Amino acid sequence: MPDWLYILSSLSLIIGFVAMFIILIDIAAGHRQHMWIMNAVWPITALYAGPLALWGYFKVGRLGSRRVMNDAKERGEEPPTEKKTFRQNVALSATHCGSGCALGDLVAEWFIYLVPLTLFGRPIFAAWILDYVLALIFGIAFQYFTIKPMRNLSAGRALIAAVKADFFSLTSWQVGMYGWMAIATFGIFGHEISKTSPVFWFMMQIAMLAGFVTAYPTNWWLLKAGIKEEM
Repeated sequence: MPDWLYILSSLSLIIGFVAMFIILIDIAAGHRQHMWIMNAVWPITALYAGPLALWGYFKVGRLGSRRVMNDAKERGEEPPTEKKTFRQNVALSATHCGSGCALGDLVAEWFIYLVPLTLFGRPIFAAWILDYVLALIFGIAFQYFTIKPMRNLSAGRALIAAVKADFFSLTSWQVGMYGWMAIATFGIFGHEISKTSPVFWFMMQIAMLAGFVTAYPTNWWLLKAGIKEEM
């Protein structure tokens, strides 16, 4: 692989970590999210989206912080979250799903690296299966802790609602993610990339953005149908 690709990949990963820490610092400094699960969603999103996540956080994410909401309440104004457009809510819903995918991918990819499993003779296919299972588990958990307090449901009903909300969203996200990784692995490079290489994780960053694109219309439909809650 060319040196410029290693440099670009390393720089992209560094930017992702810097963006994550900026958001974490801002949350810790007094902008904790009203919906607590978003305290995890925003930093995780920054890992792959970098500057895009920072822009989204400071433009939209802060509207959901307790400080901003309390300040608006004291002034007798409507909740700042009501100022978000439907398109912004769809994007938030998609990133909420994407954070579960990101956690599942991180765990699965490193597990396959340490425990070299294969499917059809290739580690990548085994990783995809494990990625999907773990992403679904994390995604459902994220949905559960969103839906249960918002709808005031019992644990069982909240779990069923979380599964319904996350299954289609996560599956559509994985279609985009796997699609890009297949292009990168079999088309661009012609072989699997070592997980210890920054290039692999740079490709994963791009794959996550591709997942966002494929999950966006699904989340639009899920919100319109009332299956998912607006963030």
